Amino acid sequence: MPYIATRNWIMSGFKRKSSKFLRAISAVIKNPLLLNAVLDQEDEHRDFMLQIKELDNGFPEIEFNDLLEDEISVKPFAFLDGGSLPTDLALLKLLAKKFKAKNYFEIGTWRGESVRNVADVVEECYSLNLSDEEIKSRGMSDEYIGLHRHFSKNNPRITHLFGDSRSFDFSQYEGKFDLVFVDGDHHFDSVVHDTQTAFRLISEKGIIVWHDYSNSPESTRWNVAHAIWKGCPPDKRKYLRAVSHTLCAVFMTQEMSSKTRRYPKSPESGFEICIKKPSS
Repeated sequence: MPYIATRNWIMSGFKRKSSKFLRAISAVIKNPLLLNAVLDQEDEHRDFMLQIKELDNGFPEIEFNDLLEDEISVKPFAFLDGGSLPTDLALLKLLAKKFKAKNYFEIGTWRGESVRNVADVVEECYSLNLSDEEIKSRGMSDEYIGLHRHFSKNNPRITHLFGDSRSFDFSQYEGKFDLVFVDGDHHFDSVVHDTQTAFRLISEKGIIVWHDYSNSPESTRWNVAHAIWKGCPPDKRKYLRAVSHTLCAVFMTQEMSSKTRRYPKSPESGFEICIKKPSS
C-alpha cells in the first residue's frame, strides 16, 4: 500500500506539471509575445555576457564629462514616467553637436522629448512609432494615445513615420543617418532586430545610441546589453560603449577614451542643473 500510494502521488504530481507545461506552451502559441518573458531572464543574459571577459561589467564606459565641452540645455523635459534622464537627452544633443550630425532617426516615440531636443541642433529629424490605430488595437486608452508626439508635433524639422519597426520598410532610409536613437520595444528579440536595423540606417561615420541599456546609471540591463551585442556586426562590437551618468550605450568609431564600469561609482564631479518655468 505505501508503494502504491507513493506511486500514485508521483504520477499525480507528474500529471499536474505536465498539464501546467502544456498550458504554458498553448499560451505561447496563442500569444508568441509571452515568449519574451522566458527570453528576458536577466540571469541568463548576464551569464552569457560574463563569458566575454572584457564585458563582465558591461560595455566599457565613456565619461559623460569627456563629451561635455560647454553647458547644454535640455528643453523640453517633462519630469514624468516613461521618459529619459536629462543626461540621456543631453547626450543626444552633445553627440549631434560634437560630430556635426546633419540628420537623425529614432525608433520609438513617446511624448516626443528626445526628437524635439535633437531638432534644436539637427535640421532633419525622423521619428518612427506605431500608428495611433495600432496602439489602440493593443488596448491602450485614447488618453494615452493622445500623449504621443506631444512635444514633437508641428515642428517643421521633424518627420513622423508610422509602423512597427519589425516590419517597416526602411530601404529608402538606409545608409543616410549620422545619428540613430534606438528606444522602441525593449524585449530581447526586438532590441536585436532594432539594432540590426540601426546599423543599416547609419552613414559611414554614423553613431547609434541605445536607451535603457542600463536600469540606472550604475546598473547594466543585461537583456538589452546582450541583445545589442547579438544585433551588432561582430567586427563592430569593439566600438560598443556605455556612457556614464546616463541609461545609454553607444556605437561610435570616433576616438574616445573608456574604462571598465565599476560599482559603486565615485561621484568625481557633480553637475549644475537649472530648472526654469516654461515660457508661455
